[in-house]
Amino acid sequence: MSIASGLHGRHLSRRLVQLYAGLALYGVSSALLVRGGLGLEPWGVLHQGIAERTGLSIGVVSIIVGAIVLLLWIPIRQKPGLGTVSNVFVIGLAMDGTLALLPEADGLPAGIALMVLGIVLNGVATGLYIAARFGPGPRDGLMTGLHRLTGRSIRLVRTAIEVAVVATGFLLGGSVGVGTVVYALAIGPLAQFFLKLFAVAEPDPGSDVQEVGSGSQDAGSNVQELGSEIQNLGSDAQNSGSSVQEPGSSVQVPELKASTAE
Repeated sequence: MSIASGLHGRHLSRRLVQLYAGLALYGVSSALLVRGGLGLEPWGVLHQGIAERTGLSIGVVSIIVGAIVLLLWIPIRQKPGLGTVSNVFVIGLAMDGTLALLPEADGLPAGIALMVLGIVLNGVATGLYIAARFGPGPRDGLMTGLHRLTGRSIRLVRTAIEVAVVATGFLLGGSVGVGTVVYALAIGPLAQFFLKLFAVAEPDPGSDVQEVGSGSQDAGSNVQELGSEIQNLGSDAQNSGSSVQEPGSSVQVPELKASTAE
């Protein structure tokens, strides 16, 4: 799959709008969780921990980590799409932009409201950008690539990655709390619902279905796989959630999604 693959055929304009709206909303949702102060999604915990140690903004850290994860695709022979590369930059920029405009939550009720809004919006964002079929995010691609190489289940690979991510982020000073656990339990059903809601009709057989499909490593197979894994993420998250409470993931947690960009 090349970065330009999928840039033709029916519904292209809608798919591009969904891709970038989804990625931007994902960054906004992550910023809402930061301002809520009740715990972040798994990769957000890591990003915040690194930001605390380096003095960089959390959005810039997100971009750097995304780029590093994308480099890990080379030895596992994953190929990025437009959505993969866009994921690296758009989410971090949207996150920093939102944090610059949004103040800290004033009291527990405001924190809870921001947490709930952030989690729901994250589900909307995940459904939007995955359904656009322009390729998985760097973190989701790492998960599916390791699944293919090791033969281990996606559930096991995802959980192992996110436990490591959250534990590392927590040790570095990232925020783990009730929001992390609620995110883990809620993001699966939310993302599954919005993935179906924003699904774009598949191209006609024999046209560009293979090319578009490779956006998530064969649209038919991997989007369904991501969908089913997202649906099962609630049970993953319960295991992850208990792990989080011990050391401290879009979920996705010791996302996504899934993040299925996760």
